[in-house]
Amino acid sequence: MTEQPTAPSPVPERYRRYALWVLLVIYILNFLDRQIVSILAEPIKHDLHLADWQLGVMNGLAFALFYTVLGIPIARLAETGNRPRIIAAAAGVWSLFTMACGFAQNFAQLVLCRVGVGVGEAGCTPPAHSLITDYTPREKRASALAFYALGTPLGGLFGMALGGMVADAHGWRAAFLLAGVPGLLMALVARFTLIEPRSRLRADMIATAVARIPFRDAIAEIRGKRTFWLIAFAGAIKAFIGYGAATFLAPFFFRNHAAELIPLADGFGLGLTGFLGVTLGIVLGLTGAAGTWLGGFLADRHGARDLRAYVAIPAVSTLLGIPFYIVGLLTESAVFALFMFAFPPVLNTLWYGPSYAAVQGLVQPQTRATAAAVLLFLVNLIGLGLGPLGVGAVSDLIGNSFGLGPAEGVRWSLLIFVLFGAVASALFWMARGSIREEMVS
Repeated sequence: MTEQPTAPSPVPERYRRYALWVLLVIYILNFLDRQIVSILAEPIKHDLHLADWQLGVMNGLAFALFYTVLGIPIARLAETGNRPRIIAAAAGVWSLFTMACGFAQNFAQLVLCRVGVGVGEAGCTPPAHSLITDYTPREKRASALAFYALGTPLGGLFGMALGGMVADAHGWRAAFLLAGVPGLLMALVARFTLIEPRSRLRADMIATAVARIPFRDAIAEIRGKRTFWLIAFAGAIKAFIGYGAATFLAPFFFRNHAAELIPLADGFGLGLTGFLGVTLGIVLGLTGAAGTWLGGFLADRHGARDLRAYVAIPAVSTLLGIPFYIVGLLTESAVFALFMFAFPPVLNTLWYGPSYAAVQGLVQPQTRATAAAVLLFLVNLIGLGLGPLGVGAVSDLIGNSFGLGPAEGVRWSLLIFVLFGAVASALFWMARGSIREEMVS
């Protein structure tokens, strides 16, 4: 492994912590706007008369196509451009399109609005990863990136809870309108308070920090990293499972456990959508946040002694999460199912910090945003683009062609896709063989 000279910190530690909090809040809103559709899927399905595959397109493919395609050119811009301004502009765009979803009158209009959300959100994570890496010393990098990745489970939590309660009280359209407002405010915060650290580097380091290597050379560097591709495809499979489950867990409970959940919701003074949104948000969001933080902590602690820990941790945790999903999907008790679903998020989010940190360290500083964008291209095109669509299509196939109905269709579709976690685990484990030799920065 070739070590690079350690750069002086371009920002004070106190400001670094502030910037990480700002980026976390923005990423929470990023995922809130992305995932709020999950709890609203069943009301939207009935209101607009949609099939499950259309829910999958709306929540996955329509969003992911533009999100993934635009991620790489925006990352190239971030290699030399002003990253806080890019993030601010992105937050403003996706927030406005989220609000526009509330005015959609049919499937086509809703899909176009979701495309707009994807266009905006493409400008968030690649520049944010690059920015955090420049803010943070290497020995704290996994924890910093894991802290940012807390936006995934926390955004899901708030999206489920907010979307469910607002939909119960005012309908699903109002939920979209309310969800977009905070992102507009955070766009202003990012634009006027986040610092582009390149402007604060020593003069003799500026040329290295802002040097723009040709795209062909950046891709060539990434292409030669076996570890990168194993991590990327493992992450893509995990996202394929995770986004598919996130889209259809609420419909699974609506269709299979409504009779048991309605009295529980009444006891809390909530409707079924609100109760399920809050419950799933807490069960999946808080446990996912714990797993995300734990993954970064473990990677920084054990990765300092053995770089293989960056991929061994997600390999083991991914495999351990599968049985809990299976039991939760097969049990006839809604309460026990919710209890079982609390364990997989802890185990399945451990990969964020270690994997993102590993990818940032596998390439030179001038290629980091591009590497993050290529990783997210694969993770989101395969995971977000095809996961919800795949689960929805298989659900329709099982429910209609085999005559089992929509309740059993979604149950068995989720069961089939959960088993792919074993493949992701194997790919992470295989990366142990090359990560030490390929880490450069």
